[in-house]
Amino acid sequence: MAVSFANLNSEAGLKKLDEYLLTRSYITGYQASKDDLAVYTSFSAAPSSKYINVARWFNHIDALVRLSGITAEGQGVKVESSAVPSAPTPDVAEAQAPVAEEDDDDDVDLFGEETEDEKKAAEERAAAAKASGKKKESGKSSVLLDVKPWDDETDMAKLEEAVRSVQMEGLLWGASKLVPVGYGIKKLQIMMTIVDDLVSVDTLIEDYLCAEPVNEYVQSCDIVAFNKICKSLNS
Repeated sequence: MAVSFANLNSEAGLKKLDEYLLTRSYITGYQASKDDLAVYTSFSAAPSSKYINVARWFNHIDALVRLSGITAEGQGVKVESSAVPSAPTPDVAEAQAPVAEEDDDDDVDLFGEETEDEKKAAEERAAAAKASGKKKESGKSSVLLDVKPWDDETDMAKLEEAVRSVQMEGLLWGASKLVPVGYGIKKLQIMMTIVDDLVSVDTLIEDYLCAEPVNEYVQSCDIVAFNKICKSLNS
């Protein structure tokens, strides 16, 4: 079922999207799709950090676009034009097409309208990786973690800061939110994108998130969802 949003470059539009993303990591479904791209590309600039849910979602999608691109089909989304009204506006897709043409020639079409060009771009990236002798990746996955504090007195801002301080090759932290679990305690739900060949989620949890110094704030960490977002270049 398609969802729709008002002008996302307006206060009202951003507020509605921020409320929508309060309980969601993506626009539709449980992994990044072309619905996310449709909303992402409607922004004229990065959203203000005061819209915390929108800002985290935007940074996560921006990172995915730069890291691996997004190919999953969505359920359908409509976004009202953000242009200043002065005359009857053309169809949104027609209005955005010239902007896409002005982008750098190396950019992949984010609207999925030129399927052949996307395939060629993917083949060129794979060939370039092989030619440069880079290690082939087995693929990428999107992982949702539940991170639980010791008690209701745990500083959740410092907990999230400690979690995000864990850095390694092939790991990219994404959007996050606090979820009440009872008795005044909240847990942190946080998305991450990993390169399967480089990052073991079990090792990340056992040796980093539940070990010193992060375990000063973290009592336990569980995997909520694990989805493939990019298949192996070897297959």
